[in-house]
Amino acid sequence: MRSFLVMALVLTMGVASAQERYSIRFGEVRSLRYEALGEDRVLNILLPDGYSPDSSARFPVIYLLDGGLEEDYFHIAGLVQFGSMPWVDWLPPSIVVGISNVDRKRDFTHPTSIAKDKADFPTTGGSAFINFLGDELVRYIDSAYRTNGDRLLIGQSLGGLLGAEVLFTRPELFTRYLLVSPSLWWDNGSVLKRPPAFLEASAPKQVFVAVGKRGGDGEWREAISG
Repeated sequence: MRSFLVMALVLTMGVASAQERYSIRFGEVRSLRYEALGEDRVLNILLPDGYSPDSSARFPVIYLLDGGLEEDYFHIAGLVQFGSMPWVDWLPPSIVVGISNVDRKRDFTHPTSIAKDKADFPTTGGSAFINFLGDELVRYIDSAYRTNGDRLLIGQSLGGLLGAEVLFTRPELFTRYLLVSPSLWWDNGSVLKRPPAFLEASAPKQVFVAVGKRGGDGEWREAISG
């Protein structure tokens, strides 16, 4: 009996030692200089299965605010990967670009005259991040990857506020918008009082807004309906 146990232990140890470890790779990381602020911004990028720079195939791009590894990157990238599987076919194979935050309160807000907002957000910015998105990031991604010009911007909370500001001021930057619980309370809802540039010829193909029951969404509905 003892000999049998010893032999079983040796065999088990042999199997364990023969097992190999592998790191799971789920995308790639790049860095892009944010010239306006002199910062390097980390980009977490997921490419579609079978993506090849030598292929003629081109893909839509999903730009994800709050796209850091400890933010929304993994679960959104996972959903995109699952949804683009041929037997699921919820959305086309897409490139996901997760934009890691440095100071989201600064980057996602525009100037405000409200004292409480200033106190709670002492680094509140001047919408320079929109210029980074349109003038630096989109150009970089289009030059580095095989894109087809279809761009979706996803933002939630303060990211949704920034997405709404982009929609109202530079809607041509993205062809589709997904704004989840946008913080439209910022500066007493001033973003909704701007002339809606998206009603012009540069209107995006799709705008989807998810608003919870907290607070009213009547102003938003009125702004979208024109």
